[in-house]
Amino acid sequence: MKYCFEDFSIDLARQELWRGGSAVDVEPMVFQLLQHLIENRERLVSKNELFTKLWNRQAVSDAALSTCIKSARRAVNDSGDRQEIIKTVHGKGFRWIAPLRPVAKAAVNDQAATNADAIDEMWAEAARRPSIAILPFEIIGAGVEAQTLSEAIPHELIATIARLRWISIIARGSSFRFHSARDDLNEIRRRLGVRYCMTGSVEASEKTVSISVTLADTEDSQVIWADRFRSNMENIHEIREKIIAQVIFAIEVQLPLSEATKVRLRSPENIDAWATYHLGLQSLYRFDESENARAVALFENALALEPNFARAYAALSFAHFKTAFMHYGSDREVAVNAARAAAEQSVDLDPMDPFTNFNMGRSLWLVGDLQGAKSWLNRSTSLSPNFAQGIYARAWTETVLGSSEIGRRLSDDARMLSPLDPLLYAMLATRAMSLAIEGNHTEAAKWSVRAANAPGAHDMISLIAIFTNELAGNREEAANWARRVLASRQDIKQDQFFRSFPFNDPGTRREFSDALSRHGISES
Repeated sequence: MKYCFEDFSIDLARQELWRGGSAVDVEPMVFQLLQHLIENRERLVSKNELFTKLWNRQAVSDAALSTCIKSARRAVNDSGDRQEIIKTVHGKGFRWIAPLRPVAKAAVNDQAATNADAIDEMWAEAARRPSIAILPFEIIGAGVEAQTLSEAIPHELIATIARLRWISIIARGSSFRFHSARDDLNEIRRRLGVRYCMTGSVEASEKTVSISVTLADTEDSQVIWADRFRSNMENIHEIREKIIAQVIFAIEVQLPLSEATKVRLRSPENIDAWATYHLGLQSLYRFDESENARAVALFENALALEPNFARAYAALSFAHFKTAFMHYGSDREVAVNAARAAAEQSVDLDPMDPFTNFNMGRSLWLVGDLQGAKSWLNRSTSLSPNFAQGIYARAWTETVLGSSEIGRRLSDDARMLSPLDPLLYAMLATRAMSLAIEGNHTEAAKWSVRAANAPGAHDMISLIAIFTNELAGNREEAANWARRVLASRQDIKQDQFFRSFPFNDPGTRREFSDALSRHGISES
């Protein structure tokens, strides 16, 4: 039998323990202890019973059992202080208390990976579920505090609600294109395709903050729920948690309230770190070298203030990823290593956050480990099926690996969930590449031009427009895109592109390379 708990999976038949996509080295006696506790999780297991089970009535000291328990806790990221997996009942014995989820026959060493067709069906189902958009809150008055809170709280609400499986939520990149209550709900319904919309306002002074939140039906503008929260600025984290709890209560109609309270994001206690992180997000999605450097600096500042801020590490990994992917600077290897290190730190701190898993997966793109990336990206979208950027990243990975049909479907799903996403150009480009791999060059060229013209598109996307148009016979269009690229970046080379896009099939790579060469983009 196989079970999942927290971010672990355990295969009792194979005697294997996995954390994410990595095996955990466990001594046989320690595994036997874990197995016995799991198999008898409905009751207390006495110390005498464990002595019999593990040592077959041999004379051993209490210290031997204590050492075995400590090793078991260490293997599953538990401790004597934490006791969230194995509970000690002093003087009596031990109990397994972590919730267990039986899993199907999927390979445990790829626990994060799920059958692609089943996942695609789940996302198709998501399109038929109730949907909601959360807009940035309106700012009343002035002040940096109000400006930060107006985006930060809706951002965290989006991330929290995304963990609920029964409702679809529009990603931040699309919903933040609107401006709270100043926008017409009918227009929001038309452009984002949502049934419900949450708006709010923030009024902050140096010492106090007042936040109003309203949930409305976009079809008839009827207010479904509204509340107002007031707090001293020094207690802002308490009010944040209260807002999240009340919003979950307001929209929760299928899941019990006890489950709703478990989906809050881990957040730092330091408001300055939290505010600095959100300032960094404003620069993160701008594909500009100076903006990216600013994002790196802000995330590093946030981490200096709050060293255990998992999402700041994940965002820092994202920024270093951009440096390597776009070939900013002269030493790509430094950026590659920095992206991986920050991603690993973020996952260690919060393995259940989709954003940390997403960045861990993308860091593996940079070294060409696309199979490893798949596991982490699958995990990110398993944790949050509405995570549009995670779905896009899966689409890109499948396409570059040669699974063009899966890649195209996933890119369509990503655009459906976030039609105004800051990475929309990448979603469109992924679809273009999938069509080009299949030989449908005419359609590929159309999608690549849409991608290259989309807001935020960068030079790598323009290179896709060059080779797809060349392969479609649109030589003048391809030449126009080549002139644009070379005018903005004369040093761009094919080897930069193919390090960022490590196509699995040599024939695909050669076809695209030849098309680029015909328009003056040299190989190295």
